[in-house]
Amino acid sequence: MSSPTGPDNGLPVRMPRPRQPGRHRRPEPVVAPEGAPALVLAVPGTPSGAMRSLAEETLSIARSELPGLDARVGFTEGDGEEFPTIRSALAQAVADRATRRQYAREAAAMAEETAAQEGETAVAAPARETADDGLPAVVVPLLAGPDAAQLRGIRQEVLNSGSGAELTDVLGPHPLLAEAVHVRLSEAGLARADRARLFTVATAADGIILATIGGEEAVQAAGITGMLLAARLAVPVLAAALDDEGAVRHTAEQLRNSGSQQLAIAPCLIGPEIAEGLLEAAAEEAGCSAAEPLGAYPALGKLVASTYAAKAGIAQPQAPQGAPAR
Repeated sequence: MSSPTGPDNGLPVRMPRPRQPGRHRRPEPVVAPEGAPALVLAVPGTPSGAMRSLAEETLSIARSELPGLDARVGFTEGDGEEFPTIRSALAQAVADRATRRQYAREAAAMAEETAAQEGETAVAAPARETADDGLPAVVVPLLAGPDAAQLRGIRQEVLNSGSGAELTDVLGPHPLLAEAVHVRLSEAGLARADRARLFTVATAADGIILATIGGEEAVQAAGITGMLLAARLAVPVLAAALDDEGAVRHTAEQLRNSGSQQLAIAPCLIGPEIAEGLLEAAAEEAGCSAAEPLGAYPALGKLVASTYAAKAGIAQPQAPQGAPAR
């Protein structure tokens, strides 16, 4: 017989470690409930292998944030099996969900029948919480900001699918987008990676044009992310729409007139929504360098997971109070 200090034979015994109390305790991991709605990531723009890889990597990050998540990709301009449309992705997601539920019912019936034949009372095994059956799928647009034209196409695909799926808001504005833009700027040598470090970057920009697509509504939304970015970099940041002719050049003039001389364009865009050559043309017009689009930055996968979870009604763990903000 063992005691809390060890067994009777004197050999050491490993006791379970108590959970760390207080505000620094790590939150319990969240798992997607059994039967939770599927996630369809709606990818705008012309499909390509690179865009598919970006979307799949983003979903991989989302799955790591929410294990058990049934997630797949749909393209607004999809065609065929390689690049499925949003409508076909929804149809497949709904069919797969129905199949899983049928298997679950059959397994439960079989377990009850076996128990009855053995003359035993069936005892239900503990199961994961089952999500609401009313929502079969959630569609998350792979867009950092509002783009009326792209959202109109995505919304029409969802409605035409007849699936009963719901469409979420776009991913921004959000502090994680400001973090991602900062990282892309630092990777291009256009900003310090960390304001706390006492070193200089010879090519660091002293004025940032935060590029977006979607007209005035997108510019206003990007402006919120721009304020967060300005606080991180301690340089002025102004938003401008790439699809508004002359807007980037005009914004560059504003920054230069206010004293900034070394400018940089930072796309608050993921990538699929940017027409080929548009970013490069804007940088040439403004006479400055440009960072890369956000791409499959880890923060985007987290945003996709949290956006989906909010629409699906899945509670997410709260950050511990007193945790350092980045």
